Amino acid sequence: MSWKVANLCAGRRFGSPVRKQIIMFLADKASDDGSGIWCSKGTIQRHTELGETPVKRTINEFLSQGILTEAGRGACKSGFTVVYRISLAAVRTLEGIAEPDDETGSTEDGVCREPGTGFATDPVPGPQRTPNHPETIHKPPSRAHARRRKLWRY
Repeated sequence: MSWKVANLCAGRRFGSPVRKQIIMFLADKASDDGSGIWCSKGTIQRHTELGETPVKRTINEFLSQGILTEAGRGACKSGFTVVYRISLAAVRTLEGIAEPDDETGSTEDGVCREPGTGFATDPVPGPQRTPNHPETIHKPPSRAHARRRKLWRY
């Protein structure tokens, strides 16, 4: 599973919800370089809840457009499964979904000119770290503290 490939695909337009759903499923199965996608069309159908025809058609379109390439074949219980690779370069050429920057002409700087108007900045600084920051060290309670805590409960 690659968050890099999934985020890249999520930020691009693929032309339809069906195409987007299939590429996102494949991106979820890919390695960071887009390779190693080992899943049959039947697996794609089951997980995306799409029909056989849209899945086959979309995979063939991706192959013809160069978005997907066949990297090999692997044996499975029903014969073989094609191993796919997402071409990250081809995905990067697709149109992005980011909203364009619209200049509104607003020059509001957040400073209150009169009482009760405008935006005020928060005068109280927040904590330096959130409680679930990765560098926050949570220490277990001491034995003495644990004993006192038991007494408080009863």
